[in-house]
Order: sequence, then structure tokens, then C-alpha cells
Amino acid sequence: MDWLTEAHTWEGIGLLALIVGLIWLKVPGMALAALDGRATKIQAQLDEATKLRQEAERLLAEIKTQREVTEHQAAEMLANARAEAERLGLEAKAKLEEQIKRRGQLAERRIALAQSQAEAEVKAAAVDLAALAAESLLAARLAAAKSDPMVDAAVAQVATKLQ
Repeated sequence: MDWLTEAHTWEGIGLLALIVGLIWLKVPGMALAALDGRATKIQAQLDEATKLRQEAERLLAEIKTQREVTEHQAAEMLANARAEAERLGLEAKAKLEEQIKRRGQLAERRIALAQSQAEAEVKAAAVDLAALAAESLLAARLAAAKSDPMVDAAVAQVATKLQ
């Protein structure tokens, strides 16, 4: 019985009692259950992370598709705006040319009208001057001839025709 006095023996017996006590209290089962619960939580978190990643990838693909569609629409709108601006520029240029042409024609008509009015005024002044000259010439001849009924009639006719 020498082995009962040795400290290593009592350490072994204490260790064995501890292990039996832990097994009897089902500590390894609780530890495994806690580890399994922790593993289940970690797996759930991993599954959630995978699901979120897949959803993020799907959203990223949708956003890329929408961006491409939007860029295409923007390019179309820009091309349409450029075409519209070019068309409006051509229309404005045509309208401007037409307006310039109309104003030129209007100016030419006004010039022609002013010219014909000036010609009519010059002709009227010339007629008045000729009538006055003829009247003074006839008056001088009449004064010299003293009264000739034929000359008086001719002067009256000239005066009425010239006016």
C-alpha cells in the first residue's frame, strides 16, 4: 500500500473523479450542444451572408443593365436633340433668307414707287412750267396783236388741257 501515500496516485484518483463527475453531470454533452448551437448560428450567418451576396450580385446586374439602358436612352436623346437643333437651325436659316428676300422686294417696290412719284412730280412741274411759259408767250403775242379771238380760244384750250 505504498502507492496510497504517493501524491501522483491521489492526483490520478482526483483527476479520474473529476472526469467521472463531469461525465455524470453531462458536461461534455452540454459543451457539444453549445458548440453545435454556435456552429448552427455561424452556419445561419454564413447562409444569410451568401443570400445577401447573391442578392447584391443580382442588384448589381440590374443596376448595370439599367445603366446601359439609361446610357442608350441618353445617347438617343442627345442624337435626337442634335438632329432637332440642326433641323431648327436649317428652318431658321430658310426663314431668315425668305424674310431677307421679302424685305428686299419690299424695299425695291418702295424705291420703284418713290421713283415713279418723283417722275410724276417732275412731269407735273415740267407741265406747269411749260403751261406758264406758253401762257406768257401767248400773252406777249396777244399784247402785241391786241386781241385775236382765235388766239384767245387757243390759250383757253391749252390752259384746260394742261391742267
